[in-house]
Amino acid sequence: MKDETKNTEQLFRDNFEKIYLSHYSGMVRFACEYTVHKEDAENIVQDAFTDIWEIRHELFYEKKHLLAFLFTSIKNRCIDFLRHQIVVREAENAMQEISRREMQLKFDSLEAFELDLLSSETSIEDLIMNAINALPEKCREIFVKNKFEGKKQKDIAREMNISINTVETQMSIAYKKLKQELKDHLPLLLFILYW
Repeated sequence: MKDETKNTEQLFRDNFEKIYLSHYSGMVRFACEYTVHKEDAENIVQDAFTDIWEIRHELFYEKKHLLAFLFTSIKNRCIDFLRHQIVVREAENAMQEISRREMQLKFDSLEAFELDLLSSETSIEDLIMNAINALPEKCREIFVKNKFEGKKQKDIAREMNISINTVETQMSIAYKKLKQELKDHLPLLLFILYW
């Protein structure tokens, strides 16, 4: 029985090696029709051969069956690859659309902002200071120390005897409230954020 198993194993190895040597490049060309990039096609074919080797005991030990299983495996892997590529492209397109909208918003905001400045009696400094003064006291104090005095958040935490998390939370609250307060003056908000 052991000899029969050894012979079957050897027969499968021989078959596997023959198929690998005689069909590998053709299978890569086949996969490359769907993946475009040769490296992706090579990975798919290598993975298919690896899968076959790992389940060799479950397969029929005939060349015809092995080759058919290999083509099916490569076909399925190409389908999975293409599905993944479609998802990636859709995500990229969605991100590009978001980026385009944000750029359009900034463009529109800058155009409108110039008109606001020319027609407004309120100065830029007044708009900024009014928005900052509307912040809660502790929030305003932390924001001023960070943005006007140029102190790092860890230094503010030490100076005020509070945790760095509290400083980060208060800065987040400040940004949120300033965003709301200056929503009609996007360039001013960006100016404050990158001060």
